[in-house]
Parts: sequence; C-alpha cells; structure tokens
Amino acid sequence: MVRTKLSRLLPVVAASAGVLALSACGGGGTTPAASTSTPSPSESPASSTAPTATTGSSTPAPSSSPVAAPADNGLCKSGDVKLALGQGDAGAGSLYRSLVITNSSGKPCEIQGFPGVSYVGGTDGHQVGKDAFREGTKGNAVKLNPGQSAVADIQFVNVRNFDSATCQPTEVKGLRIYLPQETASNFVPSPGTGCASTKIPGNQLAVKTVHPA
Repeated sequence: MVRTKLSRLLPVVAASAGVLALSACGGGGTTPAASTSTPSPSESPASSTAPTATTGSSTPAPSSSPVAAPADNGLCKSGDVKLALGQGDAGAGSLYRSLVITNSSGKPCEIQGFPGVSYVGGTDGHQVGKDAFREGTKGNAVKLNPGQSAVADIQFVNVRNFDSATCQPTEVKGLRIYLPQETASNFVPSPGTGCASTKIPGNQLAVKTVHPA
C-alpha cells in the first residue's frame, strides 16, 4: 500500500518541479517592467537628447544681402550739374544758343559727347517733336572741377520756316536735357514754339558735342 501511494505521488511532484523550473527560466528572460514603462517628463527623449519641435523656429533667418550701390564711374550725373542757356545769336532762320553745364557738386566729374535735347510742353512735360539732331563728331572728354563749366551749342530753327500743316506748331515750355551716358534728365526753361510733327523736312533742333567753356 505504501509503495502504491508513493508511486502515485511521484508524477505529481515531478510535474510541479517542472512548472517551477519553467517559471524560474521565464522570469530570468523577461524584460523588466521598468524598461517598458512610459518615461517620466524628466526622462523624456524630447527633453534629453532629441531636438524639440520649436528648435528650428528659434533659429534666426539669415539676413538678406545689402543692395550694392552703383559704382561711381566719375561721369557727371544729372544731380551734379546746373544747366542754363547762354545768350543767342541769330542767323539763317535759326537761333544759336550755348547750353552751359556747370559742375555744382563737391567733386570733379567728366563729360563727353552729345547731350540729348528735346522740346517739352504741357503740364505733363511730354516731348514735342523729334530729338535734336547730333551735328558733327564726338569731342574729347572734358573734366569739370567743382564750379567749372562746359558748353554744347544748340541750334533752334525758326519753325515758321516749315509749312504749318506739316509742322503742327505747338507751344513748348523748354528743353529736356540728358547728359551724355546719363538716364536721368534735367529741365531748362525756354518758352517758345516747336513742331509737334516728326515728319518735318529737316530738324527743328540740332546739338553739337560738349567742349570746354
């Protein structure tokens, strides 16, 4: 009887021992619960190693490059000079007057070639007729120290020499002047009459190259 009871108990004990052994092995290989738990705010990757979402927006944007000022090439500009018309000499149906160009700036400047000349009229300063014809050849450069002047001779043709139907006589208020190689203009008052038409048989204005006064 004793042997019979022992023989029945041995399988149960063995089974229990196996369960305990499996439990022990399983417990040794399981990742600790603390390593899989959600980290506290102080241990958050965002606050320790990884950059936050606002890192990029806090970096100042690169400033734009400053616009370079145009190089000073030493030429006389519209703002460097004062213009005036000299006394006129009449002859052969025309009036000849000198355009006097005076360096009114505080530095030397240089001028060479033909000024751009045209009549302007109306309250908006629109051009009247064709630009002045360039007569002769381009002269040498003229250096103007502050206060010095150069001149360019202008021929004003009497527009009554032209047929009125062709000329379309129009009141003008003066001249628009562009210095050589300059894109900004100056205005010189000279009230009179010009031909609005660009179809006249000839030139109502003619200009010669700049030369020393």
